[in-house]
Amino acid sequence: MSERPQTPLLDRVNVPADLKQFSDAELVRLADEVREETISAVSETGGHLGAGLGVVELTVALHAVFDAPRDKIVWDVSHQCYPHKILTGRRDRIRTLRQKDGLSGFTKRSESPYDPFGAAHSSTSISAALGFAVSRDLGGACDTGHGDAIAVIGDGAMSAGMAFEAMNNAGHLGKRLIVILNDNEMSIAPPTGAMSSYLSRLYAEAPFQDFKAAAKGAVSMLPGPFREGAKRAKEMLKGMTVGGTLFEELGFSYLGPIDGHDLGQLLPVLRTVRQRATGPILIHALTRKGKGYSHAEDAADRGHARAKFDVVTGQQKKAPSNAPSYTKVFARSLIAQAAEDPRICAVTAAMPDGTGLDLFAERYPSRCFDVGIAEQHGVTFSAGLAAGGMRPFCAMYSTFLQRGYDQVVHDVAIQRLPVRFAIDRAGLVGADGATHAGSYDVAYLANLPGFTVMAAADEAELVHMVATAAAHDEGPIAFRYPRGEGSGVEMPERGQPLEIGRGRMIREGGRVAILSFGTRLQEVMQAVEALQARGISPSVADARFAKPLDRELILRLAAEHEALITVEEGAVGGFGSHVAHLLAEEGVFDKGLKYRSMVLPDIFIDQASPADMYAVAGLNAEHIEAKVLLVLGVETVGKRA
Repeated sequence: MSERPQTPLLDRVNVPADLKQFSDAELVRLADEVREETISAVSETGGHLGAGLGVVELTVALHAVFDAPRDKIVWDVSHQCYPHKILTGRRDRIRTLRQKDGLSGFTKRSESPYDPFGAAHSSTSISAALGFAVSRDLGGACDTGHGDAIAVIGDGAMSAGMAFEAMNNAGHLGKRLIVILNDNEMSIAPPTGAMSSYLSRLYAEAPFQDFKAAAKGAVSMLPGPFREGAKRAKEMLKGMTVGGTLFEELGFSYLGPIDGHDLGQLLPVLRTVRQRATGPILIHALTRKGKGYSHAEDAADRGHARAKFDVVTGQQKKAPSNAPSYTKVFARSLIAQAAEDPRICAVTAAMPDGTGLDLFAERYPSRCFDVGIAEQHGVTFSAGLAAGGMRPFCAMYSTFLQRGYDQVVHDVAIQRLPVRFAIDRAGLVGADGATHAGSYDVAYLANLPGFTVMAAADEAELVHMVATAAAHDEGPIAFRYPRGEGSGVEMPERGQPLEIGRGRMIREGGRVAILSFGTRLQEVMQAVEALQARGISPSVADARFAKPLDRELILRLAAEHEALITVEEGAVGGFGSHVAHLLAEEGVFDKGLKYRSMVLPDIFIDQASPADMYAVAGLNAEHIEAKVLLVLGVETVGKRA
């Protein structure tokens, strides 16, 4: 464990109100201590490091100027909220970040009154803050009272359509609303799109205190005698390339760009805005992700996400694995398919590294597209590619694909376009918790007519499913796979397309059959070993497909066994529900079959290790064993069924 930093000023802070006792010079030193404490804590827990380091001064300034929790500070995505948590009464638990029963890695309403709005997906802050502002003006009841509404949004999140929808509405309503654009030149991946280019052009503009900046957006902030001259200056600047114009057209006053690491600029700007703002205002702050920690600043992703690490060297303390990650298996398989088919292309939404498409882009840059934080656009863009004769693979995390669901239905499924959905982070993902769990994709895709839905039981199966998707032109197809390393199975030299809707038998047995969908198959086989020690020898099959179901396999298992149990890493309404519907329609239950479906429970499961999360879900080997014993009526001692 690294030595804890010395933090004499921070030691005097229990709640944000304590910052009011410090001079501006002391706040600068306090920010340094908050940065050191953040680095120290994340070195012990792992987590999102770079984003938080980039907003240390901004966090200190916000809590020094405003009065949280009466003033509502809404953090977009909120993976940058560790400094905020340190200053809002949670420092004593900061080394439990992302751990079981510890602090969430994101803002969470149930965790603290200083977290007025929970988040972990991007581009929601302006909408939520506008809701607080309108609620304030309408006299809404709130336990902490109503003050200012402040949204802190990153440049990557600002590129999403939802942010502009919110700004358009805010400009129309004209409510007092403060939006801080935390412009660090990148979200997770390097910046993408026209918004990034637009913001880059603003870097050359003079800072807020300059005459031109006043003319651009600070007119309403100036004392009366200066306003007329500033308005005339603004008229003179019309037609010139002036920073802030886009935001002003949406109805916002614009201040910036300012140095987001200089409290000498941040504090007076925020104080002025608090005193004088009447309508919506945007403050454009330039920051650097990973600021103040060289090992983060020098990294390609600015230290975005880190396992536990050594503070001095920056080296991560991650145990090596002999098995490849599912993400890399997907990427390599897709590259192999693309080598043989020039129609194959890839689309992701600001997650090229996370989905493995950075590897694809190195090999086929003209066929790889990062659309930014814009899942809706990414899905429909893929649909257009498919309609134009390409074979697009739309690679997104399960939890992020949810954001493009209407487009999946309307633009892909109804038109039966052969978009290939590569769904990473399926199932429970660990430290990111409920917001990032891939729990629902089987349920929300398998109910769509004409959709083919697969789940890989291991990394070798994933190779075959990539080949299956590449060859499938009859409509949309999806395949899901979890986060992390594979199981270490022997890998095929090349993928072979699977027969659509055909599962596979793993082992023949008697009395009870277990039908697995996805990577719980490894847990099923562990349960089988324990059951064999009891003299029970189950049959085991890998479904491979949730849609279309392998009717022949399922009905044979039902006919030849007294009990059938399905196991999956998804919510109710998914694979097991489709199997139950088939069995009911075929009248199998009338013949006395005992059927059980093991799915994720109807709760949101908080962060922990994946194994601990699956223990809560009741989907580990011991639970599968207990379920078999219960269904067969076998008495157990000390076992949970």
